[in-house]
Order: sequence, then C-alpha cells, then structure tokens
Amino acid sequence: MSPAVKYTLGRIGLFVVVALALWPVEANLFLKLMLAVAFSAALAFFLLRGWRDEMAQQLAGATEKRRAEKERLRAALAGDDRSAPADESGDKPDAVR
Repeated sequence: MSPAVKYTLGRIGLFVVVALALWPVEANLFLKLMLAVAFSAALAFFLLRGWRDEMAQQLAGATEKRRAEKERLRAALAGDDRSAPADESGDKPDAVR
C-alpha cells in the first residue's frame, strides 16, 4: 500500500476515534468536530511520524524523478542530448540544404 494512502487512512482513522470519544460529551456538534480535528492532528503528529516520513520520502523521490526527466527533455529540445548518436558524416539531410 502506498505510504500516502496509509498516512491518509491513519489520519482519518484517528479523527473518527477522537470524534467517537467526544460523542458523549455535552457540547455543540460543531465544537465536538473542531476539537476532534485539533486533537487528531496533534495525535497524528506523534503517532503517525513513521508513515509521514515514508510519504515524504516517496514524494521527494517522485519530485527528483520529475526534475531529472524535465532536464533531460529540456536538453533534448535544446540539442544538447548527449545520449543521441551523432551524425558522423557531417552532411545535412537534403531537405535542410
């Protein structure tokens, strides 16, 4: 399972658990939900640190891969593509002459 999915489900699960724990408290429903958001965020900061770090590493890897691909494409468009074989004869195609 993807680290982002695990972390998201963990955050939602913590929210539901805290909301259910606050359900018997005599207070406005909006206040209970806002407290559940705040408490679940604080708990997630400590309890879900490992999953958050996994997700951050996955996002950093994807960002680096996108950056490398962007640079490769930019170099290819600029004509600096060193991986393409060079024309050894030095002649231009007839259509360009």
